[in-house]
Amino acid sequence: MDHPVLAGRFIRLEPLSIAHAEALQAASDAGRAADPDLYRWNIVPHGHDEVIHYIETALALRDADKAVPFATVRIADNAVIGSTRFFDIETWPWPAGHPRHGRPHPDVCEIGYTWLTHSAIRTAANTEAKLMMLTHAFEVWKMERVCLHTDARNQRSRAAIERIGAKFEGILRAHRIGTDLTIRDSARFSIVAADWPATKRALAARLRTR
Repeated sequence: MDHPVLAGRFIRLEPLSIAHAEALQAASDAGRAADPDLYRWNIVPHGHDEVIHYIETALALRDADKAVPFATVRIADNAVIGSTRFFDIETWPWPAGHPRHGRPHPDVCEIGYTWLTHSAIRTAANTEAKLMMLTHAFEVWKMERVCLHTDARNQRSRAAIERIGAKFEGILRAHRIGTDLTIRDSARFSIVAADWPATKRALAARLRTR
């Protein structure tokens, strides 16, 4: 599986590595300092040891072809401002003779583990990241579906996912462990291949307004 660099006008998504640890910790620390409640519903590492564990876990999933993690870098000043990833990457068992049998790319995935430092909130960073990642998923990997989940209590995240054009599918009850160590319900959203042309136009239009 490829591990691309995705570059836009405002941000660059670089394959996550241990070399990003110090800058990622700084982004996390700055976010918490500006708003102690910012990461209430997000999995965001805090402190050196957590950052190293976060990166090493992501890289282990990458090596198992289950994730493609990125550091989010602001182009204007080359600052690391957060992280995001493709994960739960799945290839369906297409039978021999089917046109998709044996193809080199996966069929579906999730986008998540997305967080930004406080100064990058409500900038073009999230919109451009989603545009680049979804373009790669649907136009390079030729995926059938991309899912996004968030804690059902996280209204800000739910609104942000809806703004990028994902369709709400419902609530998955007792879906994952929440950041507060309760059993969380997840709001599930998706974009499928048939949605992508219209979603891409809308995302590009949103980005132009930035």
